[in-house]
Amino acid sequence: MNLSGKHIAVLGAGGSGIAAASLALHCGAHVAAFDSGDAGKLAPAVEKFADKGIVLTCGDAALSPERRYDLAVISPGIDAASPIGKVFQAASDELIGEIEFADRLCEVPVIAITGTNGKTTTTSLVTEMLNAAGRKAVAAGNIGKPYSEVVLEGALLDWIVLEVSSFQLETVVDFSPEVAVWMNFAPDHMDRYEGIEDYRAAKLRLFERIDESKLVISKYEDGLSFPDQITFSAFADAADLGYSEGKVIHRASSREFDFSAGQLHGKHNAENVMVALAVADRLGLGWDEVTSSVNAFDAPGHRCEKVGVVGGVTFINDSKSTNLHSLESALAGEERPVILIVGGKDKGLDFSSLNDLVSSRVREAVCIGEIADEISDQWSGLIPCWTAVDVDDAVSKSLSLAVSGEVVLFSPGTSSFDMFRGYEERGEAFREAVAVRATS
Repeated sequence: MNLSGKHIAVLGAGGSGIAAASLALHCGAHVAAFDSGDAGKLAPAVEKFADKGIVLTCGDAALSPERRYDLAVISPGIDAASPIGKVFQAASDELIGEIEFADRLCEVPVIAITGTNGKTTTTSLVTEMLNAAGRKAVAAGNIGKPYSEVVLEGALLDWIVLEVSSFQLETVVDFSPEVAVWMNFAPDHMDRYEGIEDYRAAKLRLFERIDESKLVISKYEDGLSFPDQITFSAFADAADLGYSEGKVIHRASSREFDFSAGQLHGKHNAENVMVALAVADRLGLGWDEVTSSVNAFDAPGHRCEKVGVVGGVTFINDSKSTNLHSLESALAGEERPVILIVGGKDKGLDFSSLNDLVSSRVREAVCIGEIADEISDQWSGLIPCWTAVDVDDAVSKSLSLAVSGEVVLFSPGTSSFDMFRGYEERGEAFREAVAVRATS
């Protein structure tokens, strides 16, 4: 794509916006940036763009462009159906997202990973595995650097591993990675989409340009079908890659990978490893070549991480669990008796949808946050339920309930904004509460 002399509008003043604007400027374009947010709050962004010689127009003025643009690049945080999106669809020859924009200027092959849960862990795992095997790779997209920033840096890479969200995929056109991964699917982001099918359709845009030359790696239960496809599941016997007694199994070749020897925990993480092994196969890397790096990999913080053992009771921090699917995955992946700490902000979620799983996997539950009483009411006929005033109190109650050999799983299943600024702060509170008891 030749941008020399072209007039490019970049929509959004966040990281993706400034990265796209910088890349367009580097490619010889005339660049203007727009964000309809409050001008006062965007003052630091105005300075960042100004340092690059780019004017950022804010507030209502951003909705009245003074010229027509050859191309508009919209950031993933902005809905193309929003007022600013509609304005620039009309005022530009084409409107695309930052992922599509960077991809048109990229010459490095891409592995793209989407799904409701597990994207970040798997993207990080695949990237570390490739680098350890001598294939220079970088993680980008919805994790780490924006895709445009990686392209702008121009590093000599063998692969770019992109975590791609539904928001980013809404505005792709020709994007067609060499390897496309579908981790899983469950309802989420219903504040952005009119219904679950719209959310699913956005994620499926990853596969619109996939042909027989490209590999699809997909969760078996979700029923995707492509010419060159590897399926995985820790729960379905018919998947190409499966799980049994701590081992990942390649059913066609009877190869085994000892998942139990690594740092990751739970069947959902076994599925993340299956994806990495499928990528290794595609790139001609033997499982023996990647064993050390995969086993040494530990998940990013607050994702089913073991944070301590007190009196023989293992404490698992899954504060990143902000929806029911992530809670479901954590419970389904745990093979020991569970004392569950659950709850947080009331997002209108129906925790009774997990009744069967809770009955079979959870011995007792400690409920916290705005939704504590509601969860307790829904589950009290299934298991003993308790409420706690905060995370520290929940850890105390859980420790008094658990016996040696059991797990205290902190997997809230909803967001944290009733009590914390984010899941990271919530997870740190859990870590600290466990640490105090581990040393007392």
